[in-house]
Amino acid sequence: MEVQLYVYDLSKGLARSMSQQFLGTQIDAVYHTSLVFDGIEYFYGQGIQTCAAGSTHHGKPMEVIRMGETALPMEIILEYLESLKEVYTAEAYDLFLHNCNNFSNDFAMFLVGKGIPEHITSLPQTVLNTPFGQMLRPQIDAAMRPITQAPVAQQASAPTRPYGTNGTASQTGGAPQLTPEAKITGAVNNVTALRDIERLLQSATDRCAIIFFTSSTCAPCKLVYQPYDDLAAESGDKCVFIKIDLNYAEKAVGVRFSSVRATPTFVTFLRGQQRDVWSGADPNQLRNNVELLLTAAFPPHPHLSRNVPTLIRQSQRPISFTKVPPLEKLVAKMGDVGKDPAVSAIVSFIDARQRFGAMEAPLTNLPQFAEFLRKSITTLPPDLLFVSLDLLRVTLTDIRVAGFFAEEHAGATGTPATVAALLNHVNGLGASAPYPLRLTTLHLCCNLFNSSLFIPHLLSPPLSSTLVQILTTALLDEKHPALRASALSLAMNISSSNHKIRMKKHSANASPSLPSEVELDDSEQVELLASLLEILSTEGAEFSETQKMALISTGWLVYCADMDGELRDLWKVMDAAGTVGKIQGKTGEDRLLVREVKSLLEI
Repeated sequence: MEVQLYVYDLSKGLARSMSQQFLGTQIDAVYHTSLVFDGIEYFYGQGIQTCAAGSTHHGKPMEVIRMGETALPMEIILEYLESLKEVYTAEAYDLFLHNCNNFSNDFAMFLVGKGIPEHITSLPQTVLNTPFGQMLRPQIDAAMRPITQAPVAQQASAPTRPYGTNGTASQTGGAPQLTPEAKITGAVNNVTALRDIERLLQSATDRCAIIFFTSSTCAPCKLVYQPYDDLAAESGDKCVFIKIDLNYAEKAVGVRFSSVRATPTFVTFLRGQQRDVWSGADPNQLRNNVELLLTAAFPPHPHLSRNVPTLIRQSQRPISFTKVPPLEKLVAKMGDVGKDPAVSAIVSFIDARQRFGAMEAPLTNLPQFAEFLRKSITTLPPDLLFVSLDLLRVTLTDIRVAGFFAEEHAGATGTPATVAALLNHVNGLGASAPYPLRLTTLHLCCNLFNSSLFIPHLLSPPLSSTLVQILTTALLDEKHPALRASALSLAMNISSSNHKIRMKKHSANASPSLPSEVELDDSEQVELLASLLEILSTEGAEFSETQKMALISTGWLVYCADMDGELRDLWKVMDAAGTVGKIQGKTGEDRLLVREVKSLLEI
């Protein structure tokens, strides 16, 4: 998709003609910007707002700048946009420090890998650098706020055409009128045509379906209308519910279902094959038969019958390492390498964010910082490389930075380039890597899990393999307890994220995961579990925090795992239940946790 920057002049030409007189310096416009792609305009005012391109109350843009192309999937873009709402709230808007241009700059950096023109982002500081600018700041802010934070006008039914790069209305393109595909699950589909029935049944070949034959003159049928609707809502994506009124259905429907001679009649299908037929307006019978159908289509995992409340209520928030080190001392360690402009810029960003918060810390040039990080592999010796990784670790606590580095790759999919380069380098050094570098790398890896955009990459090859190797090498390092503790934090983040994706298949309204949401490869889960069991078997008799973290990670990793998979083969061969059973918990809750994880491993 092409990404465009719409540039507006909020002063409507007054800034160009009067700025020299009032401020003592010439400015060409009071800039308002927005990003436009796929016919939609995105901007910041009353929070993050959208409208059809070119239809804001600002009128015609004074300039349209082509920013570049993005191949990122729309679901990734929207997920990143959702995360920005924490920073760009309506209350946080500030004309001089936190405005629409900051939003456009951050969003553009994520979409196309570069910010918007500097003369736009630097304008507020240009004004504030003048004596009159400082004096008039409250008046300027008060005058502009009703304009910048005006509500979006209600859109007309016809899409508004976006403007071309010359500022004129474009003759091609526009806000697309999207017709969403009819939702076939989670609600009853009322149909009368045979082709629609066949289409719905075809959509259920990987699940189940039920047809309710009724008629407008059937009084008993009305007794099961509401229960049928309720079951459709409860079943979610697992089952397709169809209702056919035979008084209005095509004759071909009667031929196709010639065995239906009375109403109400119900016919069920399991993975495309007809299963059961029954008649009668009994809501209890209907519910029981639907539950049996769902059980046949989605057999429950044996772990779901086990009571494991202690394991389930363990916090699954990612463990992160957010402490900011003394930045001046850290940079000084790099010598001349630390004089790179990218380092100065990122240190200023970290300092501003730490002192004033994310809302008053505009993003720096992240592509420049990424290039510095990749070069640092060769410009810094191994014993000092931890410094550049530590700068990245700290900045990853900002959702905007994490989003940029998560999707910093060519094309719609791929491995985050800078993070992959750094982790591959450290992994190549293995156990010979200096201790500070290994520890910082583990902390950096933990912080990657703070962004949901990173997780699909972290659980997929090749990054998942690198991550597991770094983790298992540290887990088995008996000389450095801090390394082992940090590795267990990473193990908890990995197993928790893996568990969340797996459990989507077993939720009440199970739905197919997104293509990018996949569990760790079986071989990597096996490698991780083997290392965790090694920890559990070699720790001392006294229950420690290390044992608890390994135990929780083990529980999440095995819960609802494939009963015919390699992971279960491993825990059986290694007698994992016996290993866990020997652990003596200190408190009652610890002992319950041991008992619950052991019960999962006994299956």
